[in-house]
Amino acid sequence: MAKYDVYAIGNAIVDIVTEVEHDFFEKNEVEKGVMTLVDEKRQQHLMQAIDMNKSKLTGGGSAGNTIAALNQFGGKGFYSCLVAKDELGKFFLDDLKKNKVETNLVYEKLPQDHTGRCLVMTSPDAERTMNTFLGVNSFFSPSYLDEDAIKNSSYIYMEGYLVASPNGLEAMKETKRIAERHKVSTALTFSDPSMVKYFSKQMEEIVGASVDLLFCNEEEAMIFTGTNDILEAREKLKGLAKRFVMTLGKNGALVFDGDTFIQIEPYKVTAVDSNGAGDMFAGAFMYAITHGHSFAEAGKLASLASSKVVGQWGPRLTKDEVEQILKHLVG
Repeated sequence: MAKYDVYAIGNAIVDIVTEVEHDFFEKNEVEKGVMTLVDEKRQQHLMQAIDMNKSKLTGGGSAGNTIAALNQFGGKGFYSCLVAKDELGKFFLDDLKKNKVETNLVYEKLPQDHTGRCLVMTSPDAERTMNTFLGVNSFFSPSYLDEDAIKNSSYIYMEGYLVASPNGLEAMKETKRIAERHKVSTALTFSDPSMVKYFSKQMEEIVGASVDLLFCNEEEAMIFTGTNDILEAREKLKGLAKRFVMTLGKNGALVFDGDTFIQIEPYKVTAVDSNGAGDMFAGAFMYAITHGHSFAEAGKLASLASSKVVGQWGPRLTKDEVEQILKHLVG
């Protein structure tokens, strides 16, 4: 039996979550609804344009949110990432510890730099727009991996955001090579439409070598497969991933378990903040499949969990919410 359910790698990001009006994006020349990489100067400019007193700090990053969710549901995750020896770096490591996520990072040995941070702007339609300053994440490379933790995991999980950095892409490739050497299953999330659109060649280098489990949303799926139709996209994805999950927003999700397509019904919810919904879906799903549940059961659990996240502010659930979800679906 594996020591860890999931070994994840990704950009370690502290989220600065704030609310903005629709006209904010045009006024500040921000592309709405996607994640955009920015330099520190640009991010500082945007932070001056928002109300920091009404903003909230939270541990973030695509894979970071997913591995925290996995642990919240009772799984055991390990996270390799990189933060700096600064106030936000300590905040991030404390958040991992709070969620009982193991890591190979030691605060005293961290580099003197800037921890990555993401300005998460939520508009009145509950859509989230992200401007991310990677900071020290740009230096995350294969040297920060932990082979012993990888080989003692059931799955590795890689976030698509890493393809934007040459070092991150190499870390993904090496993680995949180590996993294959030790017969550990590979999971990947596209993370954001912008990663598939602007870094398609890099993403193809990872997906082209095949993955055991792919997470994506419908927009990402159609961009990556070059289609304008979900039915066509799902057929093409069958040739790229052994199994996959395609989230469909208010229409639920589509799961392919290697043999059959399973339609996952949505849970009705009044959307407040979509930040972290996909990450929560992946974390709950991976918890379920590593604890003896079918892909159909995993999809139901993940759908309910992500609906709870969409109906609140922030990417994490409370302990009581997690217990209620487990009781309702898995119990």
